[in-house]
Amino acid sequence: MPIFLRLLVFAVLASFMDVSFAEGNANVGKQKAAPCASCHGANGNSASPMFPRLAGQHIRYLVTQLNAFKTKIRPNEMMQAMASGLSEQDIEDISAYYVKQKPKFTSDEEQFIDEDEEILVTPKLILEGKILYRGGNANTGVAACIACHGPTGRGNEPAGFPVLTGQHAAYIAEALLDFSSGERNNDMSAMMQMIARKMTREEINAVSAYISSIR
Repeated sequence: MPIFLRLLVFAVLASFMDVSFAEGNANVGKQKAAPCASCHGANGNSASPMFPRLAGQHIRYLVTQLNAFKTKIRPNEMMQAMASGLSEQDIEDISAYYVKQKPKFTSDEEQFIDEDEEILVTPKLILEGKILYRGGNANTGVAACIACHGPTGRGNEPAGFPVLTGQHAAYIAEALLDFSSGERNNDMSAMMQMIARKMTREEINAVSAYISSIR
């Protein structure tokens, strides 16, 4: 079965999974999330392209990632240090706070992927990314992002697939590069690692540009 169909079947089945989390308190979470603002911005709308926007993200994804940082499954020294002292209730409260925040998108034309390469988010690059996001690359086996993240980048809450809509292009590209290298390996069934390893740097740039343009 082609990878696109396998991912689509998995996403559909996962949407029926019975997943429950302790109910966090968003009001309490606002206070607990205060230290996060220096990187992730007020209300989870980061200004820096290297730090992800958290506003409006799915709670399952936020809880899972904070626990991954806390247990050092997901590598990032800064986030591991931030998460190390959090209790399960802290994680639930902080996640509940960010879920309720409204995303605010910038209109910057330039996004930085790393110190050595700059990507200019142009209409041409966005169009190339849109084609890849929606159709994948059958010649190299790159699956279409739409299978798990949906046509508008809203992801799949029960399956744990995150919201991508309007995320910084630089952050998306960095995540894909980390999946490709294996530095980040906390993805379900290694799906993102498998996909990212088949992508060229040009494809990573393009799909990242498109994702950053979705509103």
